[in-house]
Amino acid sequence: MAQVEVPRLGGAKVGGPARFNPTEKAKNPKGTLRRIVLLLMRYKNMAIISILLTILSSVIAVAIPYYVGKTFNTLGINDHSVDTPHLMLLLEIIITLYVADWTLSTISSVTILKLSQKMVYALRRDFFAKMQKLPLSFYDGHSRGDTMSRITNDVDTISQTIAQSATQLVSSFLTIVGSLVVMFSLSLPLTFSVLVSVPLVLFLTRIIAKKSRKNFLDQQRNLGQLNGIIEESIQGLKMVKAFSKEQDTLSNFEVINQKLCTSGTKAQTWAGYMMPLMNVINNLTFTIVAIVSGVLCTRYGLLIGTAVTFLSYSKHFATPLNSVAGLFNSIQSALAGAERVFQILDEQEEQADGKTAKELGQRQGAVEFKNVGFSYDKGKPVLKDISFKVQNGEHIALVGETGSGKTTIVNLLTRFYEMDEGSITLGGIDIRDIKRKELQSHYSVVLQETCLFSGTIADNIRYGNPNATDSEVMRAAKISHADEFIVKLPNGYESQLSGSADSLSEGQRQLLAIARAVLCDCPILILDEATSSVDTKTEKDIQQALLHLMKNRTSFIIAHRLSTIRDASRILVIDQGKIAEQGSHKQLMALRGRYYQMVMSQTGLTIGAQS
Repeated sequence: MAQVEVPRLGGAKVGGPARFNPTEKAKNPKGTLRRIVLLLMRYKNMAIISILLTILSSVIAVAIPYYVGKTFNTLGINDHSVDTPHLMLLLEIIITLYVADWTLSTISSVTILKLSQKMVYALRRDFFAKMQKLPLSFYDGHSRGDTMSRITNDVDTISQTIAQSATQLVSSFLTIVGSLVVMFSLSLPLTFSVLVSVPLVLFLTRIIAKKSRKNFLDQQRNLGQLNGIIEESIQGLKMVKAFSKEQDTLSNFEVINQKLCTSGTKAQTWAGYMMPLMNVINNLTFTIVAIVSGVLCTRYGLLIGTAVTFLSYSKHFATPLNSVAGLFNSIQSALAGAERVFQILDEQEEQADGKTAKELGQRQGAVEFKNVGFSYDKGKPVLKDISFKVQNGEHIALVGETGSGKTTIVNLLTRFYEMDEGSITLGGIDIRDIKRKELQSHYSVVLQETCLFSGTIADNIRYGNPNATDSEVMRAAKISHADEFIVKLPNGYESQLSGSADSLSEGQRQLLAIARAVLCDCPILILDEATSSVDTKTEKDIQQALLHLMKNRTSFIIAHRLSTIRDASRILVIDQGKIAEQGSHKQLMALRGRYYQMVMSQTGLTIGAQS
């Protein structure tokens, strides 16, 4: 297909902050976390290596306080003696453990960084691939800026959390388990003194998690909404200035920005409570352990080294809990972002080709609509019982008031949307039984909104046929009369265009779109207001080129100008979603019905004047 340019139709709501009211509900964080783990398991080898390194590092971290306590037992408290050989051996072991811990932690961190980037690569690839498979109705009801925010900001948040938190969480868990094993083996009373902090931490985490999760999700939503306003305002800046809506746009921005500030402040405030409170619990635990160990040493003969070991473990045991608390902010933000990303990945895709879908085998141009009905919003039909037949090579013009359903007919024919009832056939075969790619290869399309991509002018024309040679591109440009302005540009066909292509007028953009359709060379040509943005002289030249282009091709022409449609084989007058009249220009003028009134209104003649 030469070009896919679809105006926003149906359910999209525009104007004011109300369009951004969040409607989605937060999913189960456990389920989201499970999906992130499954995503990581795509790179099982790297994940296993990172986990093994983390386990070794955690074992070493647990062993260090044990050997530190042993060093104190080499000191004779009563006789002031020192077991120097044993002390030096322990010091060598401790230094070796610290070096090994640093080395393993560094390698593990580098590995998890690579793993997180691979995961983000896969997530963005899957997200963008999903966007190509979503039906156009999805984009009708979703802000482009919010969708862009999900694939950029939300995925980045997930990446940062994986890189910063994954190994640290595993290490913290293993450290806690290892510390408990060693402490239980040394002293039960001191172990229970350390465990006093666990219920407090669990209670604190549960309360703060409940309060902050909603605020982090709101923060991610509001960030997406803010991106939506920015994207729309920049894209429509000329329109904003033309209608002097700078202040209104700024006001809309301030409303959403204030919501983002509020939700972000609440989220960070609740998450910020965690570390100070954890420090209080940590110090309380240290105090309890110090008092209990002092009593045990003075009255029950506990070794001083064991007391020192437990004092270290009281800090060592609390450190992983503090780490989890410190990561709480990013974890909650990542889960909220992941929910938003997975919401898109879970959207229903465009209807796939059926198992019996077939290829046409040869170029087809015969089209038939049979009792077709369609609505963008259920209960509000746009087309009702549309039936007509088009012979191969016939030129059909669709006319009617704005919003009558002309473009919708074309959208159903190209299967941009799925009909609600009835059937459409191409070459006698229902289009739903034809492979979608095969179906769309039969259409050259020029729609109302011309979309140009970043690249050269030649690349944009070649979008209709990537394998076209330079001479074929120039020929298509000459047929569409685009060559006349292209050769005047400093770099000609190699002139660079941005996505917005503000350097070109609407008419020039439309000429490039027509050149694409020419280059595509398909059996069915669809022209939706293809000359609406060109001057009268250029329109006449283009019409001559289009007459040449439409030879031996089935053509669907949507236009309001009489000069564009009067030579069509048949004209269908669409009124309120139904075919009100059909026939040639001469037949419809003689009928003196709806079409006749439109012509008289356009030419400025009275209803009683002759055609």
